[in-house]
Amino acid sequence: MEKRILKVLKGFAEYHDMTLGDLLEGIVLHAFDGKTPFGKKSRERIRELKKFYGLDLDSRASHHLVESAPRAAKRGARKLSGKRK
Repeated sequence: MEKRILKVLKGFAEYHDMTLGDLLEGIVLHAFDGKTPFGKKSRERIRELKKFYGLDLDSRASHHLVESAPRAAKRGARKLSGKRK
């Protein structure tokens, strides 16, 4: 998951004194029912959190994001290439 999205979700969960898991469960259950999980006040809070964490993505980006290699794997690859030389 994109780290800024995760930060916004964690911030929103913390604001509502709930766990990240509980928040995600609620979002998914609403989505399964074809309903929006957030009211007007919640969307405003999310806009504020997105601005604070520099999240400039919206729903249009959902099918364009590309998974990157984990940091540990990247570091390991550099170490291996360094030993071979």
